[in-house]
Amino acid sequence: MLFLIILLIIICVALGLFVLIQNPKGGGLATGGSGSNMFGVQRTGDVLEKGTWVLLTLIVVISLAITTIGKTGGASTGSGSSKIQEHLDKTPTPSPIGGNVAPQTTAPAPAPADTAK
Repeated sequence: MLFLIILLIIICVALGLFVLIQNPKGGGLATGGSGSNMFGVQRTGDVLEKGTWVLLTLIVVISLAITTIGKTGGASTGSGSSKIQEHLDKTPTPSPIGGNVAPQTTAPAPAPADTAK
């Protein structure tokens, strides 16, 4: 599971770089300027766009895999998480409506004060 998390972080960084490298697709603030694509910029844009979609798909698939492994426990669960689970299993859960609350005992009335001095 740790390997998948590290792989996910690497893919996220690569996706960020792919997005930052791409040329803007017109519209917005990038509309006033050069209108010609020189030196094969269109091909590079296609490769970067396809790479972005591939990396995005990998992020979704790996995120779902991490979630599935996390829910089922996975084969590589460490001893720390099992100790935590054992501790949680030992602690009693209180009733949400307060059924396990001890009955309150009334305190004895205070003794009358001696007013004769």
